[in-house]
Amino acid sequence: MTDEPNLLGEYVRARRELVTPEQVGIPVLGVRRVRGLRREEVAMLAGISADYYLRLEQGRDRNPSMQVLESLARVLRLDDDATAYLLRLGADKPRRHRRRRRKETVPPGIAKLVDALPLPALIEGRYFDVLAANALATALSPRLVAGANRLRDVFLDPAEQALYPDWENATVGMVAGFRESVGTDTDDPRFIELVGELCLASPRFSRLWARHDVEACEGAPKHIDHPQVGGLQLNRERLGIGGTAGQTLVVYHPDAGTDNADKLALLASAMQMSVRTGTSH
Repeated sequence: MTDEPNLLGEYVRARRELVTPEQVGIPVLGVRRVRGLRREEVAMLAGISADYYLRLEQGRDRNPSMQVLESLARVLRLDDDATAYLLRLGADKPRRHRRRRRKETVPPGIAKLVDALPLPALIEGRYFDVLAANALATALSPRLVAGANRLRDVFLDPAEQALYPDWENATVGMVAGFRESVGTDTDDPRFIELVGELCLASPRFSRLWARHDVEACEGAPKHIDHPQVGGLQLNRERLGIGGTAGQTLVVYHPDAGTDNADKLALLASAMQMSVRTGTSH
């Protein structure tokens, strides 16, 4: 046994509990005392022995073959993002010493680009820390400022939660994207501190984190209930920044010629007026 975190075992166990017998064609007879599939059912469907599957969950075998991992992905009904995550968990990698906290620094040219963009834009770090944001992003949400953390604000700040008409669905995608962003790199003190804080302070985060959902952070529509301009639908784009350890440029833009474009222009005008007069928006 090893004192390394059992990421592979935790993941397959969590996903096993989310698959129903009906989904994989197993008839249900009588009362079942376990959530989802039994271990032996997963093993049978994946074509491996029940003892071997138990060793995987318990962390006594941490480097299964690619064939075994792909079979488990099929049985656990994983999509492409979740399958890629499972394959990374099962990859043979050397033991690493626990690292010191790493400081994320935005490349100077990217920082200038964010300030120059006429759209709400920010830089997110690997753990969803806001590393830089322009004034229009802050006008969209006062929490979009350097030094903030998107997870902490969305789960713990009522004012930020009020911006999301469908907050529950938004949190599902955010946690799944966070797990994909972190991947197997869970020994960073920043990650340990953040997840520990959120699990203690937010029952919803704790429940979602325990599901082990994984989803790539990609562009998507963003619905906001803004206190100044009302309902606002924007397109959110996420662009990886080369030469950084997982930093992302996030830009919000409306469809041209729509009410949403007019509302964003109004918000930008109000922001510029507040800057000229020295008042807060």
